[in-house]
Amino acid sequence: MTGTVDAEVVCLGESMVTFLPSRPGPLADVPSFDRTIGGAESNVACALAAAGHRVRWVSRVGADGFGDHLVRSVAAYGVDTSGVRRDPHRPTGIYFRTATDRATDAHEVVYYRAGSAASAMSPDNMAPEDLRSGALLHLSGITAALSDDCLALMRALTARTPGRPLVSFDVNHRPNLWRDPSGVRVLLDLARGADLVFVGEDEAAAAWDLHGAEAIRAALPEPRTLVIKRGAAGATVYTREPETTTPLGTAPAPPAAPTASAPSATSAYGRDSAHGREAECGREAEYGREAEYGRDTVVSVPALRVDVVAPVGAGDAFAAGFLSATLRGLPAAARLRHGHLMAAAALTVPGDLGAPPARADADRLAGLDARAWGRLRLGPGWTEATEQEVRTP
Repeated sequence: MTGTVDAEVVCLGESMVTFLPSRPGPLADVPSFDRTIGGAESNVACALAAAGHRVRWVSRVGADGFGDHLVRSVAAYGVDTSGVRRDPHRPTGIYFRTATDRATDAHEVVYYRAGSAASAMSPDNMAPEDLRSGALLHLSGITAALSDDCLALMRALTARTPGRPLVSFDVNHRPNLWRDPSGVRVLLDLARGADLVFVGEDEAAAAWDLHGAEAIRAALPEPRTLVIKRGAAGATVYTREPETTTPLGTAPAPPAAPTASAPSATSAYGRDSAHGREAECGREAEYGREAEYGRDTVVSVPALRVDVVAPVGAGDAFAAGFLSATLRGLPAAARLRHGHLMAAAALTVPGDLGAPPARADADRLAGLDARAWGRLRLGPGWTEATEQEVRTP
């Protein structure tokens, strides 16, 4: 890769100031709100930095107080925000949401992001030296839906050009963001240009009319690693080449095929997955499907049982946990388990970001045998619990 690599991961995308209600109820009746931050890519950046990685967040925010708060808040997690540009003409995006479960009809979300500073991101105003400063570039389909300029930027970043970083792409299908419902087909094109792709079975069905993991893989043969998020069943990773256990960024070039998994908050971590299911973990199978792109190795790990406080940001946390384990060169099953553990940290707090477990604690839990993993149940405060308190029943 050309240029200087001074971060392990670069995350590009819009972040917004988020207002959480002080009490349950419809937005019309909520008297006050607590201010926090939220955004798929900045969530991943913050979680990775909190887990001890060198991370840069690249974006645009307004030259306003909300932009000041956003940049300071992300930087407080240890994220490098030097690649964030201020726009004097456009505002920082904000949104409000109710305290009730996203999966119920009572849930309300109101966005004020149209014409935001981030929606003006384009190939002309985003510095290549910022975007290529990491061993891995993490992107999301949300960015593609913000504007035509953002879509052009995403097309440029997912083009298979020499010297680009390893590209991680979370489909993150958000139907309400697309002005033309047929536009979501572009997400398939963007995914084809990435090296690591994360997509839920429900997302693929809604956006592309693809049903089942085999159909999704057949439509996406180009990525060396494809993660199919399967709700309460967990996640399945298709890897076209044998995985490497060399930590990403420690060798002259990144590993050829690190595995990746990141369920979105609306698919793999919705209401049904609050209880997970007891299943055998770490099942690995190699099957003999030969195609233009070679043989796949398949690894599946079930979701954890979690006492959910709010199903917000769990998919981003999963991505961060999986990428963290990938950066450390851990095997595929361990990467998936670290993703589930980081997701559980987000699920057990009210906001988008939960404090990750200490690395030693996460490694201990990820190393449980299949039966103990299947019996594990995590609730609020578990990341601060002692080893004796976090145990299988």
